[in-house]
Amino acid sequence: MKRLVLIGMVLGFPLLEAVVLVRLTQVWGWWVLVWVLVSACFGIALIKEARFALLARLAAGVAQGSFSISALTDSARTVLAGLFLIFPGVISDVIALMLLLLPGPRAVSDAARPASQGAFIEGEFRRTR
Repeated sequence: MKRLVLIGMVLGFPLLEAVVLVRLTQVWGWWVLVWVLVSACFGIALIKEARFALLARLAAGVAQGSFSISALTDSARTVLAGLFLIFPGVISDVIALMLLLLPGPRAVSDAARPASQGAFIEGEFRRTR
């Protein structure tokens, strides 16, 4: 049953995209073609930018002596959004925009952790009466 649902989603998504594109083309004409071409160009540029950003984040992590999994997940989200932008259709473009605009999970830095989790606060203490 799960396979049937998965096959239905995989085959149904392009069909739904095609139906929406045909309906939008009937309303707006050739502007839909412009939208599809521009979004594909943005998707390609986004994937190229994600590649360079990943290399820069990993190099900065290596220079600090740590490995950041958030660099990989952020780049993976960006690449997935770029692929959705390349795929022709309005629904995939909306999914790509949601991937780009909605905040993802972020790693907590040492400065943002409470003192009970190992961060130390240094300084002097003097009691006044």
